[in-house]
Amino acid sequence: MPATPDPVQADNIRFRPLRVEDLPLLHRWLNTDFVNEWWERRPYSYEEIVEKYTHRVAGHNPTRSFIAMDRDLPIGYIQSYLIRDYPDYSQSLQVEDGAAGVDLFIGEAAYIHRGLGAPLLRRFLCQIVFTAADVTSCVIGPDVSNKAAIQAYEKAGFRYLKTVQVPGESAPEYLMRIEPQDLQCS
Repeated sequence: MPATPDPVQADNIRFRPLRVEDLPLLHRWLNTDFVNEWWERRPYSYEEIVEKYTHRVAGHNPTRSFIAMDRDLPIGYIQSYLIRDYPDYSQSLQVEDGAAGVDLFIGEAAYIHRGLGAPLLRRFLCQIVFTAADVTSCVIGPDVSNKAAIQAYEKAGFRYLKTVQVPGESAPEYLMRIEPQDLQCS
């Protein structure tokens, strides 16, 4: 288990595209209790990880996948996508055409519950999501009972938009939204 600086320095956080060699790490993270509690809530086989994420690495999927790094240490996963690229999900959310979605988790136990979620998310929005000319807003949809995530997203600048039951999901999403002008990117 990696050690983490105390306090966590948000300025040390960077993002790099997901690579094939990250798949064993992603497999480990997705099968930890603290990630699995909220991220699709099921164990994954390594073969499932390869099947799902190899297409993203190769650029054959509209979801852009990244590893969040603390300096050179991988600490989590974050992804972005245009909501309109997923028609069924878009139909459920009913957000504007230029809305992006983002999802994330911290995969290393030493980094959870350290106040890193909000600064990591703000950096990702400024450096990745809102650099695309056609993105007018960003939404995130934690489970309605994931209070820690909701608080972190509020600290990042997201505001409640509506509660949405997405077909096939066990619990409603607490849909939150942010616009570029809500951030101070430098």
